[in-house]
Amino acid sequence: MTSHNVARRIDRAAKRGWVPIAMMAVSPIAQRDFNRTRASDLAAEFDVEQLGILTVSKRAGFFWLIDGQHRKAALELIGYGDQQVECEIYEGLTEAEEAEMFLRRNNALTVTAFAKFKVGVTAGRAEECAIDKIVRSLGMRVSQGKALGSISAVGTLRRVYRRDGADCLTRALAIIKDAYGDPGLEANVIDGIGLLVHRYGTDLKDSTAVAKLRTAMGGVNGLTGRADQIKLQRGWQAAHCVAAAAVDLINRGGGGRKLPAWGRPDTESADE
Repeated sequence: MTSHNVARRIDRAAKRGWVPIAMMAVSPIAQRDFNRTRASDLAAEFDVEQLGILTVSKRAGFFWLIDGQHRKAALELIGYGDQQVECEIYEGLTEAEEAEMFLRRNNALTVTAFAKFKVGVTAGRAEECAIDKIVRSLGMRVSQGKALGSISAVGTLRRVYRRDGADCLTRALAIIKDAYGDPGLEANVIDGIGLLVHRYGTDLKDSTAVAKLRTAMGGVNGLTGRADQIKLQRGWQAAHCVAAAAVDLINRGGGGRKLPAWGRPDTESADE
């Protein structure tokens, strides 16, 4: 056989090998949150032929899971925790590189927006890191927990950031925090106040907006209640209704320059 008839192989960085399940670990910042129900469902319907190949990164004496934490948990639940399983093994990756690989491998799968955002920060992706820095600079954090200052609406944070950049998101979150505190940190309010900042720019005085919104009857519930009325009357998207309601509240009372009425919305937003 001549050399030109020999099929060349495509070599990959990962090597196949058998890894003890007991030596596998899960990075808390380079993986999605663990879903116990998913692991239990996999264990209940376990089929070794459907297990597939787990992907791990050999680092610091452990095999860190890039893909397969729920399958690993299912194996433990059915009593296989003391056995070995075939894996794709990478070596020499940093935690950021592991996170980036997780995002690329799961791009077409059903991974929550929050999980992708969280891992994106670990991977050092520019947008996620910029948003996370803005949120932290205001004394808050991106989290699904119930701690003070937690924001879970990552899709909305991305939308406001992409619409008008870091300054718009910073101003919007600062207005909400100073006017309403934690009760205001919900998707439609963030999006609506982001639209407000985007449309009026420097014509909107942040200190005036905070003072008017904070002292309006009903707090954030008063704002969203007025927004619900506008939605019934005009059929606009929720965030535009929040923006329109905010304009109404800011323009109430005497003194100061009034903002132009919100009017017909454009296509600057979509509901969360």
